[in-house]
Amino acid sequence: MLALVMLINRAGSMVLPFLGVYMTDHLHFSIENSGIVLSFFGIGSVIGSWLGGMITDKIGEYRVQSLSLLLSVPLFCLIPLFTTEAGLAGIILAQSIVSETFRPANSVAITKYAKPENITRAFSLNRMAVNLGFSIGPALGGILSAISYEFLFFSNALAALLAGLMYIWFFRKRTRLARQEAREVKQMIIIKKENSPYKDGKFLVYSLCCMLFAICFFQLFSTLTIFYKDTAHLSQQNIGYILGYSGFLIVLLEMGFVQLAEKYFTLAFTMLTGTFLCGFSYAMLAFDHSMVVLLLSMTLLCIGEIWTLPFMSTITALRSGENNKGAYMGLNGMSFSLAFIVTPYVGTLIADTFGFNILWIGTGVLAVIIAIAFYFIIPWMLKDKTNADETQEGLI
Repeated sequence: MLALVMLINRAGSMVLPFLGVYMTDHLHFSIENSGIVLSFFGIGSVIGSWLGGMITDKIGEYRVQSLSLLLSVPLFCLIPLFTTEAGLAGIILAQSIVSETFRPANSVAITKYAKPENITRAFSLNRMAVNLGFSIGPALGGILSAISYEFLFFSNALAALLAGLMYIWFFRKRTRLARQEAREVKQMIIIKKENSPYKDGKFLVYSLCCMLFAICFFQLFSTLTIFYKDTAHLSQQNIGYILGYSGFLIVLLEMGFVQLAEKYFTLAFTMLTGTFLCGFSYAMLAFDHSMVVLLLSMTLLCIGEIWTLPFMSTITALRSGENNKGAYMGLNGMSFSLAFIVTPYVGTLIADTFGFNILWIGTGVLAVIIAIAFYFIIPWMLKDKTNADETQEGLI
């Protein structure tokens, strides 16, 4: 049900892909000003991830997800009323903060309802829902924007409302029962006071590596499509086919590849392999950009994504405690939000100054360094956590 709620919510995510076109075509903003407004979405994402993680630990993931979905509805409806750069930047910032509080709360809910042995597959199922939603949303957005841009915002509001109502209907009773059980447990044991993730040096190093990985990976959403158009000379239709192929491939392969990694690989080796494949998929573009190589590159990027992103959430959940999962998920989410702000600027700057070949080789080299770092950091961090848990259990 969590994945279904995510699917409905993300299927309505048709505003962001067309927001730049809406500003330049409908509101006649300059490209530069449109980019500045878009950056406020990234800023809101950082704030929302931090805020969502903090308040999830205080009021619970049920209330945070419910409020995020329902408050998004009027904010989406208000966007068409703001037609200046400053006004639109303000409403986009507010909408992004509210929407992004949903993510850490949703991650905490997955760790709460999934069995411990299925936690990575649960995150994978959620990611499949996100990928399916993002495949449906932009396609619907293209149809609706041809009729009226306002339909984009109202349709997004409708999807958030449906997702919110479904979530409340299904989880309200379950959350009430879970609270009662938690109260009964608290009467029997002493709750251990847990540290803040912002004081967890090992986890901060891990989150920094996650941010650097995201800067490499998020070239997919910024410079890669420009490379397809300007250097590989692909039509917009063919670019759409390649991106659609990536979403389909992830949905097709993710659960099987995750189970394969869980069965035969350690977490450290899985992250090493996945990060290396992502870097290699970009580096190979520096030497050839025929259609066969482009498809092979995208295939390797998808496999690398499958063997990194779900496991990042699992590692974060393993490092956190029972009462601070929201804060840990929020901090890890912030690392991706910061990368979302940095990547478009840094990627386009390097491509414009030095060329795409340098960008792809540099991305590959950085990814290899991060892969090696993951291989050593993850056991170092999780061994420390395991020892601490064993000590605590002995004391109890």
